[in-house]
Amino acid sequence: MKALEAGGQRVRCLARRPGMLTPKIGPGTQVVEGDALDRASLDRALQGVKVAYYMVHSMGAGRSFEDQDRRAALNFGQAAKLAGVERIIYLGGLGREEEDLSPHLRSRQEVGQILRQSTVPVLEFRASIVIGHGSVSFEMIRALVERLPIMITPRWVKVKAQPIAIDDVLAYLVAALQLPVSECRVHEIGGADQMSYADIMRAYARMRGMRLIMIPVPVLTPFLSSLWLGLVTPLYARIGRTLIESIVHSTVVRDRSALDVFDIRPIGVEEALRRALASEEKDFAATRWSDALSSSGDLPSWGGVQFGSRLVDSRTITITASAAEAFRPIQRIGGSTGWYAWNGLWHVRGFLDMLSGGVGLRRGRRSPEDLRVGDTVDFWRVEALERDRLLRLAAEMKVPGRAWLEFEVTTEGKTATIRQTAMFDPLGLLGRAYWYALYPLHQLVFGGMLRGIARAALDGRARNTPISASPTPGETP
Repeated sequence: MKALEAGGQRVRCLARRPGMLTPKIGPGTQVVEGDALDRASLDRALQGVKVAYYMVHSMGAGRSFEDQDRRAALNFGQAAKLAGVERIIYLGGLGREEEDLSPHLRSRQEVGQILRQSTVPVLEFRASIVIGHGSVSFEMIRALVERLPIMITPRWVKVKAQPIAIDDVLAYLVAALQLPVSECRVHEIGGADQMSYADIMRAYARMRGMRLIMIPVPVLTPFLSSLWLGLVTPLYARIGRTLIESIVHSTVVRDRSALDVFDIRPIGVEEALRRALASEEKDFAATRWSDALSSSGDLPSWGGVQFGSRLVDSRTITITASAAEAFRPIQRIGGSTGWYAWNGLWHVRGFLDMLSGGVGLRRGRRSPEDLRVGDTVDFWRVEALERDRLLRLAAEMKVPGRAWLEFEVTTEGKTATIRQTAMFDPLGLLGRAYWYALYPLHQLVFGGMLRGIARAALDGRARNTPISASPTPGETP
């Protein structure tokens, strides 16, 4: 969508819940409510559309996903023909039609056939593993490596595939707009490398500086593997099983005509992984946790909210004050001012950090009142600073991962809301164990710190000003 917007295209998006998509689109993009299983909604959505991208998949629907995919494709093809759509661009899955394909791959290819039966010209791309922030395959690889430094690997992890970066997939999808309708056909697309899931997991582990040990076993059925994936990764067991059943087939490009038709030269796996992690960093930096939590509709589990590889613990407190008054104690945090609660525990943490070779609390601050980006604050460093609104500190103490502490002030009328967010990017199983072991202590220390900041902000104002604390759902202030 963003790639089409960047190219100046007028875009209309079909979504079952438009409110979830609206904050992510540009001003020129239209979002309409509909469902591929609701033919009437498709008739309305496709009016005036010249090129339609079909990106629908029902893999999470359980055993009925093949039937739902079939009905959705039939509805879409018929509605596109009636609306006068000039072409359909579809992203399917690699796999040789003459093989006994898994239900997932068989359904992907059947959808392409049904769309073509509508007589609307269809340009179908068939891809193997797509590597990108948020893709199912990437999330599975990341979760396995991060959570299982020693893993028992079945035979399917050695099957060859041809992974492709999400950036290259998007490049093909956008370039397809310029292709003559007479060239609408099936194109197989893949990255520069042919690798197995095991190879990709090793590449990811190297990139994260982790050691990975794989112990192969001769037999582990897709059903048992899916249950295992359901325990250690974010995937539901049914999605894991569907995915694994597809992995048992080699998915490499045999028809290389896409390289001749399109001026695109896909990158290799390591660069694709690097870009996926960089994209996650960008999304993470742009996220306002108040918006993310309110729009998700899901209560966070014990230990905070998961965002990509990161764990997030966020809470708020609201006081009667201006933004400047609420931000002033945040600006003074650390050094001689201290941390507004449990300072003795902060000094113990600093002493332990020095024993392990870290900087401890000995650096203090450059100034007790003023902060700049790059300044040290005890064993933190100022990473981002916006006057009377935002302070983000990056940890420089010894921890098994990366950590940040962020404060954000927003105002409404005469009240100010202070949001405090602790973020941690754990390095492997040790990092996760560290976070979860300290999580109860974080509730005590960070909650006390937030209340202390609120009290300091009210200093000099009416002492009986009410304070209302509002933790992230499922957590304590």
